Amino acid sequence: MISTKKHIQQLAALLLKKGITDIVISPGSRNAPMINTFSAIPEFSCRNVVDERSAAYFALGLALAKQNPVAIVCTSGTATLNYAPAVAEAFYQNIPLIVLTADRPDYRIDQAESQCIRQEGIYRNFTKKEVSLPLGESEKELWFSARQINECLNLAISGTPGPVHINIPLEEPLHELTDRELPEVKEIGLADTQTILSETGLENLAGSFNRSQKILILAGQLNPNPALENALAGLVEKTGAVVLHEHLSNLSGPQFCGSIDALIAAIPEEKAHDFQPDLLISFGGQFVSKLLRQFLRKNQPTEHWHLSPGGEHFDTCQSLTKVVPMDATTFFESISEAVQSGNDNWLQHWKNKEAHVNRLRDAFLAQTEFSDLKAFDLICREIPANTVVHLGNSSPVRYALVLDRVENALYFCNRGTAGIDGCLSTAVGFANESEKLNTVILGDLSFFYDSNALWNKYIGSNLRIIVIHNGGGNIFSLIKGPGESPAFAEHFFTENTHQAEELARAFGLDYFRAANETELQLALDEFYSPDQHAPALLEVFTDAEVNTRAFRELFKEVK
Repeated sequence: MISTKKHIQQLAALLLKKGITDIVISPGSRNAPMINTFSAIPEFSCRNVVDERSAAYFALGLALAKQNPVAIVCTSGTATLNYAPAVAEAFYQNIPLIVLTADRPDYRIDQAESQCIRQEGIYRNFTKKEVSLPLGESEKELWFSARQINECLNLAISGTPGPVHINIPLEEPLHELTDRELPEVKEIGLADTQTILSETGLENLAGSFNRSQKILILAGQLNPNPALENALAGLVEKTGAVVLHEHLSNLSGPQFCGSIDALIAAIPEEKAHDFQPDLLISFGGQFVSKLLRQFLRKNQPTEHWHLSPGGEHFDTCQSLTKVVPMDATTFFESISEAVQSGNDNWLQHWKNKEAHVNRLRDAFLAQTEFSDLKAFDLICREIPANTVVHLGNSSPVRYALVLDRVENALYFCNRGTAGIDGCLSTAVGFANESEKLNTVILGDLSFFYDSNALWNKYIGSNLRIIVIHNGGGNIFSLIKGPGESPAFAEHFFTENTHQAEELARAFGLDYFRAANETELQLALDEFYSPDQHAPALLEVFTDAEVNTRAFRELFKEVK
């Protein structure tokens, strides 16, 4: 039995035509026609997450794991506002969320009606398109509605993918059902196209490439892409170009450079010119390293090309000279064939510096006292190969990127907006679809902020949560500025004395704890044991002052 609402019937039929079958539903009344329809159709895979903020992040993680759009469904009113953080994250991470919000008829807006707010345009700054479907069900209104839905669903995956919003006003009755089949609907297709360089354009770019002696390729946050990695490896081997990446770029070739923060910190000002590129080529999403951004702004290349299928003009390093609106894999495959062979002196210069910095780092880690840094070193050595690692924002992502990658692991983090509000929910959504072991590492404030991520029935035995409990927002001790403020303790660091044990047990997770190196090693042995068949949480207790001292001493050492 499905809803009698014809707009909902059309919507369901078009979602199926487009292959969008994963639906994350938050319960409500105004969205009942969607709930009744989606849950009655076996082709849809419906999941229920009560907290809309967590539900949207859960869907974001699910979309990342499936590499396919996921729809989210909520009732009217403030429920729609709770989607906003994840919608913004999806927009800046280029993840195609299909946001379906139930609404009251427009004649009820601003008329003291319950669960009724101004929903049209509510995510305007963070979606590729927003539409509000007609209320009536005449033939013309249904045609118009179908056209709008087709356009939204196509735009979600075209060019640079991203979220779209379909707002759906619904009148009572909301629970009338029919046993009829979904209607036949016209799908407006999207042609499969690919942007390629013209012969002249390729020659011009290859000429600039060949004239450049020091070529630096900057890979931002990316989903795993073996074809891209192979294209880059081939270009490096042929030309001696340097590829800089972080773990979130999901590149792992030994010919690339990955120890970015420590490497850049180790370049003395008088030697900066030796590492200054002639040509910078950037692609992908955000880069975490602030040191790298500052270095490239101060030591700008002669040319900077940014690769972006959507033509975005990302000028993060304030040196942009050309936008290449095409897929990075296609670009690097094309340019590799067109450019001349070079020597690897520039590449070896970077690789030698990286090797030296890593030796200093490893020597420091071997003797430093127990701290966040030491804990991360131990944890990253014990995370099994060929698994998935989700990093919380603030200090966890920065600690992890100082260390070596886990072998053949996939790395994810909400760096689109870099907020702490949905890190755990995103990881839970991803793990729900993943067959691999998923480890999420986050701080204590992030964990408590997003603990509703565990308030659903989709927590699998492949989930491992590591909470770095340093007593508050330790990131504010690491960066310049907040630590010198009189308001530091109360309003920046925000001391936290709550522990995660009772929450873990309330949600059915096995609980482990460690407060020193020996305890942590023993806990990790059991935490990642093949005999651990339940989802588990490990809480690691560290001292904030020691953390700050160890982190700063590491960078003094590599300098």
